[in-house]
Amino acid sequence: MIIDWTKMNEQLSEGFKGGEKFYARKAFEDGDNKIMLGRLVPGASIGLHTHEGDSEVIFFLQGKGKVLYDGGYEKAEAGLCHYCPMGHEHSLINDGDSDLIFYAVVPKHR
Repeated sequence: MIIDWTKMNEQLSEGFKGGEKFYARKAFEDGDNKIMLGRLVPGASIGLHTHEGDSEVIFFLQGKGKVLYDGGYEKAEAGLCHYCPMGHEHSLINDGDSDLIFYAVVPKHR
């Protein structure tokens, strides 16, 4: 199955999960998985949250930022991948000077 991001409208969520500014995303969902092309402008963040019943994989395509993961900070930049297993918490922060662009996959656990 091909997911064509060019044919999707970008959705804006203000203060997503308690974060700052806007989280912009194009999303595909099938009931079991969410696959997203996400974007955070400089100074934007996705608030701290715990994955209950699912996990998340984020692959960074462009920009720089950081992930707050289980109380510690990790670098987020193009070519790196962040994994948040079920039961763990994380937040994504764009503290760079350009958009932070990434793919995120959130599979449900049964």
